[in-house]
Amino acid sequence: MKPTLLSFLLLFPALLHAQDKASTETPTSAKRIPLWEGRAPIGDGKTEDADAWITVHQPKSSGNGTAIVICPGGGYGGLVVGPEGHGIASWLNQHGITGVVLEYRLPAGRHAVPLLDAQRAIRTVRAHSKEWNLDPSRIGIMGFSAGGHLASTALTHFDRGNASASNPTDQLSCRPDFAILVYPVVTFGEKTHSGSKQNLLGKDPSPELVKLYSNELQVTADTPPAYLAHALDDAPVPPENSRALFAALQANGIPSKYLELPSGGHGLNGYKGPMWDAWQEGSLAWLKELR
Repeated sequence: MKPTLLSFLLLFPALLHAQDKASTETPTSAKRIPLWEGRAPIGDGKTEDADAWITVHQPKSSGNGTAIVICPGGGYGGLVVGPEGHGIASWLNQHGITGVVLEYRLPAGRHAVPLLDAQRAIRTVRAHSKEWNLDPSRIGIMGFSAGGHLASTALTHFDRGNASASNPTDQLSCRPDFAILVYPVVTFGEKTHSGSKQNLLGKDPSPELVKLYSNELQVTADTPPAYLAHALDDAPVPPENSRALFAALQANGIPSKYLELPSGGHGLNGYKGPMWDAWQEGSLAWLKELR
């Protein structure tokens, strides 16, 4: 089901300006790669004639071996690939990190579809780690808003690969080595963003499905480390989303940090200013601590 215009405006106050930023355009030097070669899974062994894409932005000089798959937001009804995608990749490049923008398929109630794409993206980056001068043990994932939900789902739903798979990519782990989540949707409980929940799960999901994708309930001792940032005055996606996941990570002894920003709302003042700078500086410092 397609989201209403109202749900888009509530979730993304800066969405209408996203394409006005010249810095968010895809550089011609970036590599855009299909994940499924035109035949993509939708879950339960079924497939469709469709694809998802990654755009790989590599630093101009030799990088530090780290790569991050970037999941733009959009309420699971669109993709804000400018400021929450290519713009982020450009910033990561400045710090020696390869940014991989994921254009995941929109679910329209097919809950498995975005996660399958995110898992495939992580496996694909690992498969190309030698070619792209990456450390296969430093492949992370980052997400914003509903993209933060997808990233937190990849953080808590993963496998170590299928050793008997005919495709070498499928033999690799889709477990991210870390996650950075910025004003993420995490829960599908009381404090969720209803538009994201409906777009992913449909109008009347079962309690089991709601629990499965309430990612604060899916943390285990094997969950990778995570950094979270959220504004106290975020109305569309309340900070309780990040608080709940951080509490679960801490309870399970997972290295994690939560930066609660005093202001900025959803989108942190249109992706600029001191609140935006704070999570960027904080996440880079946290990444250095993980080494």
